[in-house]
Amino acid sequence: MQTASDAGLELMPKQAVHIVDDDEHLRLSLLDLFLSLGMTACAFADAADFFARASRECAGCILLDLRLPGINGIEFQGRLETEGFQLPVVFMTGHGDVTTSVNAMKAGAIDFLQKPLQTKELLEAINAAFVIDSDRRRMRASTEEINRRASTLTRREHQVMGLVAQGLMNKQIAFELGVSEMMVKLHRGKVMRKMKATSLAELVRLVELIQHDQR
Repeated sequence: MQTASDAGLELMPKQAVHIVDDDEHLRLSLLDLFLSLGMTACAFADAADFFARASRECAGCILLDLRLPGINGIEFQGRLETEGFQLPVVFMTGHGDVTTSVNAMKAGAIDFLQKPLQTKELLEAINAAFVIDSDRRRMRASTEEINRRASTLTRREHQVMGLVAQGLMNKQIAFELGVSEMMVKLHRGKVMRKMKATSLAELVRLVELIQHDQR
């Protein structure tokens, strides 16, 4: 692995461009370009090198060659999530065609660049991928926090929260659970505090996020 930072991937606090290409000359040229622009970048010769050395905690994006030794770029992209990586992908190739481009984009690629790479087009694609990466990370962090709050609820509080989110009134919830309406009010208050929800609408939104994350 070649890197533009002596700190190593695991210690990189900011977004990095992860270059995956078996062309050593291109890897070095791209590293020099990104370094000259004050960006963090690291390079890998193939998929095996990336999966062996890259940190799953690193932010940024992957600049990925379509034709790699071993598994190709499309197959590599398909393995990312199962291997624990959630970085957006920008493809680059000297052998692109419409079908391949469409397949790459359907598989979740952010962009598909033709070699020789044009600096302006390349940087626009990288910046767009960085924005997507930041948005995804914020969403994941938010979801993790919501799930952490939900983990503090008791079984009964989970039941009450679910029924409240369905739109049932306290009297209806009491009937469903076979408890008094007063107990429902007490549980409901605890749910609101533990979930840090300031309104019923906000609680419903939090429940929807939890359910979406569990699918």
